[in-house]
Amino acid sequence: MTWIGIRDRVSRARGLDRRRVRDGALAVLAPVVACCAALAGLTAWVGAGRAGSPARIRVTEGRVLLPSVGVPETAAFFRVANDGGSADTLVRITARGVPGEVALSRHVMTRGNTAYRAETDSVSVAAGERLAMSPIGVDLTVPVPSKAWRSGDLVPFTLEFRRSGPVRVLAVVVRPGTVSAR
Repeated sequence: MTWIGIRDRVSRARGLDRRRVRDGALAVLAPVVACCAALAGLTAWVGAGRAGSPARIRVTEGRVLLPSVGVPETAAFFRVANDGGSADTLVRITARGVPGEVALSRHVMTRGNTAYRAETDSVSVAAGERLAMSPIGVDLTVPVPSKAWRSGDLVPFTLEFRRSGPVRVLAVVVRPGTVSAR
């Protein structure tokens, strides 16, 4: 083998080494850029105070409709706010002094413009969102107690959330027509 042949092989090997280095660097660059972008996003999320913050549930403006004579059920409405950084789900409702179970339900419209109540197991409240129960949305179906309610009476409710646990709140008995449909 001559000196020129060795020099050609060395220069070809250097060319292959440079190409391998370049290809390897490009292969490493893509995941590094993706990791940096993810880290920047997580840093912004933490900086905004949202990372890992639990749901913070507030329940206000409880209203129970004064039941009509002879009607076994009435409706109750609350405003639920989740000021936390995680979603939560309303999974159970109880009311002291009420016979039977309080049911969570939705108002459902049909194509023929008729409506019906459909019971549901739970209602989610997203992080930073509010749920305003109403006669045309989500509400509670409450069995009427044997002792008659009067307008202005207070009814104790416990709304149980999957993550936040139980929230105890009072609802005032009001005449039908005083609860907003929105």
